[in-house]
Amino acid sequence: MAGPLAGIRIVEFAGIGPGPFCGMMLADHGAEVIRIDRASGSRGGSTPLSTKDVLARGRKSIAINLKTAEGVALARKLCASADGLIEGFRPGVMERLGLGPDELLKDNPKLVYGRMTGWGQTGPYSHAAGHDINYIALAGALAHYGRKGEKPTPPINMVGDFGGGGMMLAFGMSSALLSVARGGEGQVIDCAMTDGTAALMGMIHGMRNMGVWSEELGANMLDTGAHFYDTYETADGKFISIGSIEPQFYAELRRLAGLEDDADFDAQHDRAAWGPLKDKLTALFKSKSRDEWNALMEHTDVCYAPVLTMSEAKEHPHNVARGTFIEIAGDKQPAPAPRYSGTQTATPAPAPLPGDDTDAILESLGMNDTDRAALRDAGTVA
Repeated sequence: MAGPLAGIRIVEFAGIGPGPFCGMMLADHGAEVIRIDRASGSRGGSTPLSTKDVLARGRKSIAINLKTAEGVALARKLCASADGLIEGFRPGVMERLGLGPDELLKDNPKLVYGRMTGWGQTGPYSHAAGHDINYIALAGALAHYGRKGEKPTPPINMVGDFGGGGMMLAFGMSSALLSVARGGEGQVIDCAMTDGTAALMGMIHGMRNMGVWSEELGANMLDTGAHFYDTYETADGKFISIGSIEPQFYAELRRLAGLEDDADFDAQHDRAAWGPLKDKLTALFKSKSRDEWNALMEHTDVCYAPVLTMSEAKEHPHNVARGTFIEIAGDKQPAPAPRYSGTQTATPAPAPLPGDDTDAILESLGMNDTDRAALRDAGTVA
């Protein structure tokens, strides 16, 4: 085990999206994360049955039949040995299984019980189905992603599932684990993607409160309204990104793009001029290939970068130099982040298949060969 969370045990009830992302973050940074999969082998709401699943890396897996009293008792025993728990079911499901926080905190008063949902444990929407696109819509974020005159465009599922969900839960669990380490009691973390997404919008709310952000889509400096903060197509059909906000960076953009003598570009922050200036930059950037613009603007203070696909990003010299991507079982994937000077993280193991570590986990709970065989024969584990 390596990383600052070494020695921490987390039990994760298998799910999809933000819960596994939280588990990946904790595992990447040293925690022992044990995923409870279905003993039936049915996917249901479990993680994909593939060792290539990045979100499921670094785990151990035990397959338990939670539809039996014996399976629930085994899960309770495992949670009693843990520091934290991750579950992403609808409100009330864990309680109906007999694995709610009242029961498990009674077994283990130091347990950090992490609950990951879209709408939260309470509120009028709390029992409704939903996905990332719905959560970021209700949180007041989706309305602000897109270009002027077009409909809002969801940024894949980065904001709700992973930013406002999984990452927020990982932060909450780390905070609560720190509280326990300092003598506090275990507690429940109600992590709602609507809440987390709203928090991610904090700066934009502040700008709106100060009167410098319009709710009109695509009309602001950071939402593709400004000519100096956008993406542009190049002659070869690829794209580049420009973020020349500060005056010194804007001046460097003008110098390298040959625009120093174009007086129209003097009015950087005149919103009425943004449209015409964007048209000029659109034509200019289409005059050269992406590689040609790279040769002019990479490693300068323009605030410039080529827009890379996932495959291209893995091979870019900067990412290669930093080891931003690593190879695990023949596949390149993102390395654990962030990095530490003293408690370095290890290369994660590939994702386990359901039940891969059942025997080893049962043995860690003090069960001998006879005990384990009896659980298998009864269909309690697989």
